[in-house]
Amino acid sequence: METKKRKWLWWLIGIIAVVVLTVGIALLAGGINGIRAVGDFITDQILGMKWLNALIGMAFTAMFGATFMSGHWGQAIQFFVYDTIKIVVLLCVLIYLISYIQSYIPPERTKKILGNFKGIGANAIGALLGTVTPFCSCSSIPIFMGFTRAGLSSGVTFSFLISSPLVDLGAFILLASVFGFPIAIAYVVVGLVLAIIGGTIIEKTGVGKHVQDFILEGSIAEVDGIEMSQKDRLLYAKDQMLSTLKKVWIYILVGVGIGATIHNFIPTEWIQAVLGSDKWYAVPLATILGTPMYADIFGTIPVAEALFAKGVGVGTILSFMMSVTALSLPSMIMLSKAVKPKLLFWFIFIVVIGIIIIGFTFNAFNFLFV
Repeated sequence: METKKRKWLWWLIGIIAVVVLTVGIALLAGGINGIRAVGDFITDQILGMKWLNALIGMAFTAMFGATFMSGHWGQAIQFFVYDTIKIVVLLCVLIYLISYIQSYIPPERTKKILGNFKGIGANAIGALLGTVTPFCSCSSIPIFMGFTRAGLSSGVTFSFLISSPLVDLGAFILLASVFGFPIAIAYVVVGLVLAIIGGTIIEKTGVGKHVQDFILEGSIAEVDGIEMSQKDRLLYAKDQMLSTLKKVWIYILVGVGIGATIHNFIPTEWIQAVLGSDKWYAVPLATILGTPMYADIFGTIPVAEALFAKGVGVGTILSFMMSVTALSLPSMIMLSKAVKPKLLFWFIFIVVIGIIIIGFTFNAFNFLFV
């Protein structure tokens, strides 16, 4: 065990050393511009895979001709193929890595960790733990029920429930690959803030006690943690990656298809007329339109990418993405089986108001991201 810890420590030191060395060389070579160039390379070529887009464009041009590829259909097909491959590759790599990390934090250990904290600090820990769970909202509800049954406070459980489908490492990397690190960081920060504030309000107002009786009356078995071998962890990560891909591949294809349609067939003027930054109703409309849909963050990114290219405000896009992932109709139906109507209403109300406030705020500072 000591040898394994020492091995992981050396890996961590090595990664930190490489990052520091890269930043140092960039700083010495070009100052701030050098660091910015390194960041752009990571965003565009490693995460964004712009080289793949260029390769697909050359291959399709050779197959269909330059005239076809310069038209709407050619551009739409290239967008669809490129975005699908990029998102699937990033999704598989990220879910594999996240699941491997998650194998060190089983539910029993998570409950023990959360039980050691109180107040808003505990809510913050609950929200942060939600970031290492690659679940959609429907998958996170059973975890929420288990936490509630284990006696954790409503502030912790609802902070987790809001952040789990909304914010995770996969979402951050995919957002950075499309929009760059500033927007990705902003999305994660506001998502965590919304989760912490939402959980705190639900706890302090006392509405968090209105869960269904069968959850409170149930018992939870104490299971001693089983130490997994390295092989077990790798197999677990592989199984989680394949399981997640099977669940979300259809949403990725639908999302990319909608994004390709918006990007290549719907005039910019039409989008601007409905969702332009100067339209006061753009944020509430985007929030309402996103709620009935059912998709995870990976399905919403292609749509958000297309809207961003059409000049839609960052706040409007974030509101749409957040409402789809946190307030989808199927997940609210499932949640209604676990909580009473009063708590369900306040949960939806708090999250919707929070999303709208975030949307208006980011639209007001849209110039910082465009």
